[in-house]
Amino acid sequence: MNDLKPRPTAPADVRDRLVPPGGRFVLAFNRFIGRLAHHGVSLMGSRELAVRGRTSGEWRTNPVNPLTLGGERYLISPRGRTQWVRNIRVAGGGQLRLGRRVEDITVTELDDADKLPVIRAYMDKWAWEVSALMDGLTKHATDEQLVAIAPGVPVFRIH
Repeated sequence: MNDLKPRPTAPADVRDRLVPPGGRFVLAFNRFIGRLAHHGVSLMGSRELAVRGRTSGEWRTNPVNPLTLGGERYLISPRGRTQWVRNIRVAGGGQLRLGRRVEDITVTELDDADKLPVIRAYMDKWAWEVSALMDGLTKHATDEQLVAIAPGVPVFRIH
């Protein structure tokens, strides 16, 4: 009899990639960043993303790092297919909040072929924070490495 616990398996499709939330420190850090944004303090452009739940209809919030590139703004999910990603796909948008400032947004999800420059710029700015969520890739990752992970990294253009 095998006493080893089953090992988690990679999703059959990289599009189903989901990095579960980390330990207590990571969860506390995310809550801290979210509270700062909620109270009007942005760290390197962070915001509180609010999206209606796809079944409950209630507002759900998460801290995010919107990226501006070439005059366009983007939301990137380094964890993969998270709950906010699933919700925003159904809702088509939500709100970016910083203190009392609320910006209603709509989003369009990018095709995999269009993600490389956005993920590259995101990693250049935030790799120090999200490297562990991006399969250990750093801001020095090759284009081939980023293209390989791109289908599992949802990217949305903000309108």
